[in-house]
Amino acid sequence: MRSKIFCSQPVLLLLMAFLLTGFLQTQAQSTDAKKLNDTILHLDSLFWEAYNACDVEKMSSFFTDDVEFYHDKGGLTTPKGPFVESMKKGLCGNPDWRLRREAVAGTVKVYPLNNYGALISGEHVFYIKETGKNEKLDGLAKFTQLWQFKNNEWKMSRVLSYDHGPAPYINKRKEITITPVQLKQCAGKYESAQAGTVTITPEGNSLKFAASNFQTTIYPESENKFFSKERDLQFEFVKEKNAVVKMIVHEFGKVVEEAKRL
Repeated sequence: MRSKIFCSQPVLLLLMAFLLTGFLQTQAQSTDAKKLNDTILHLDSLFWEAYNACDVEKMSSFFTDDVEFYHDKGGLTTPKGPFVESMKKGLCGNPDWRLRREAVAGTVKVYPLNNYGALISGEHVFYIKETGKNEKLDGLAKFTQLWQFKNNEWKMSRVLSYDHGPAPYINKRKEITITPVQLKQCAGKYESAQAGTVTITPEGNSLKFAASNFQTTIYPESENKFFSKERDLQFEFVKEKNAVVKMIVHEFGKVVEEAKRL
């Protein structure tokens, strides 16, 4: 015998109202989370824009008066006055030397902190910029920042910079396709003062660089220029009378080796 459950109209209306309230609360929470995320990411971008420009006055406007800066190498700097002074004399003290910061894609996250504000954390790399020299990738680190919402404005109250180490090479050069004939022109043996005899052989759309102490695959960015995807290395094959006579190796934009073709 089957039992039947009947709901009166008032009960149904109450149930629907309950479900609708829960749905609206979920929607509101989702909207608030997105708004917080967008706000903190925007403020974060403005801060690092000032950092890369070494605009100390602009950077200092993002900190609370009692800000605490924790660095795994330098320790604690607090409050705002000494922290700002350390940036003036250290980070931005030499006009011919600058750091440029770049976030590692996909690592930056924002988290709400109830009754306080928000936390943002992630990883970033730093590049050294020196007058008259090519920009150089310097290091990788993690960061965590506490943003406090007080008196209707957002300020950073705690800044942590830690786990500093060497940065993995990020290749930004573009590989092109060249003909087998063009690849074959670069193939052969070369004599290097540092690496000894170097053998270059075609391999697909690339060249295999093989020496007694170093091997790598290099990829074409032009008919006579190749690059490594693992390190900031470029290999230029120089022609005379339509024949390759030597290979010049560049690292960080500087010539580090020349090898004559045998």
